[in-house]
Amino acid sequence: MPEDNIEHIDFKRLEKKAISQPLVTHIYTADPSAHVFNDKIYIYPSHDIDAGIPFNDNGDHFGMQDYHVISMDTIDSEAVDNGVALHVDDVPWAEKQMWAPDATEKDGTYFLFFPARDYDGIFKIGVATSQYPIGPFVAQPKPIQGSYSIDPAVFKDDDGSYYLYFGGIWGGQLQKFRNNIYDENNELPKPDEPALLPLVAKLTDDLFKFSEEVKEVKIVDEHGNLLLEGDNERRFFEASWMHKYKGKYYFSYSTGDTHFICYAIGDNPYGPFTYTGRILNPVVGWTSHHSICEVEGKWYLFYHDSSLSKGVTHLRSIKVAEISYNDDGTINTIDPYA
Repeated sequence: MPEDNIEHIDFKRLEKKAISQPLVTHIYTADPSAHVFNDKIYIYPSHDIDAGIPFNDNGDHFGMQDYHVISMDTIDSEAVDNGVALHVDDVPWAEKQMWAPDATEKDGTYFLFFPARDYDGIFKIGVATSQYPIGPFVAQPKPIQGSYSIDPAVFKDDDGSYYLYFGGIWGGQLQKFRNNIYDENNELPKPDEPALLPLVAKLTDDLFKFSEEVKEVKIVDEHGNLLLEGDNERRFFEASWMHKYKGKYYFSYSTGDTHFICYAIGDNPYGPFTYTGRILNPVVGWTSHHSICEVEGKWYLFYHDSSLSKGVTHLRSIKVAEISYNDDGTINTIDPYA
C-alpha cells in the first residue's frame, strides 16, 4: 500500500483488520532489528521524525537523528522505550540520517551497527559499543573501513563467526558502487541485466573491522540464474536480514518499490541463495523493513507500517507477528491486514 494510495484508505477499518498493533505509540519507530539477550527481547529500530522535507526517491525526508532501544520481557508484555542510546551529534564522522541499525553481543559487550551520511554525503557504516543492551553506546571515531551504503545486519553463526550484511539502492547509494568503488556516474542496471546485489563481509574478532574484502550476496532463481533488475517483485532493494533455521541460511530482504519482504535459502553465509517466496505482503506506507527472531521456541517477524501516522511514509511504527514454517522449510506468507 504505497503512500500515493493513502487517500483511498479507511484507517479505522484498517486498524481493526491489522494482525498487530504498534509496539510503541509515543514516538515513531521503524526498521526493527530484534534480538534476545539474557532471556529478554531488545529491539533496535530507527527513530522517525518529521524532517520537514518533501518525499523524494533519495529518502531525504528520512531525517532520523538518534536511536532508542525498545525492550520487552516477553513477546506479549509491554514494550519499554529506554531512551536515547546514541545521537548523531555523538558520532564524530556522521553528519545526518541515522537510518536502520542492528546490534549483537560478544563477550559481554553490545555492538550497535548503524549507517549515516558522512560530511561528504556518502553513507558509511559505523559501530558503537556499550556494556548494556540498552546503551548508551559510544561510537568509534571512524566508520568501518571499506563500508558503504545502508542497512547493516549482523549475523552470528554457530561457529562464533560474525558477518555483516548491508546495502540498499536509490537513497542507499548502492547503485553508485561497482566492485566496492564509488563513481557518481554509476546507475542501476538495465531491466534485462542482473540486479544489484546485497553485500557481506566477515568481521574481525573485535567486530570493528572487515576481515576480508566485501563480497556480493548472489540471489538466484530456481534455475540458478541471477535475478534481473526488471524483476522488481523478487530482486533485492534493501533491508538485508539473515537467520538460520534447521541448518539452512535464510536471507531475507525488501523489494522496495514493490513493497514485499522476500526470502531466499542457502547452505552457507555467503550464498548463493535461491529465491523461495514472500514473508510479508505490502504494508501501509512506502517502505518495508523487518527482522526475524526466535523467542522461546517460536519465530517472529518484527516489521513496521505507517498506519498510526495515517500513511505518512516517514513516520512509521514497529509491530510484531508470529511466523510459521512448513515441513519443507518454506515460510507461510503473512498478510498484515488479514
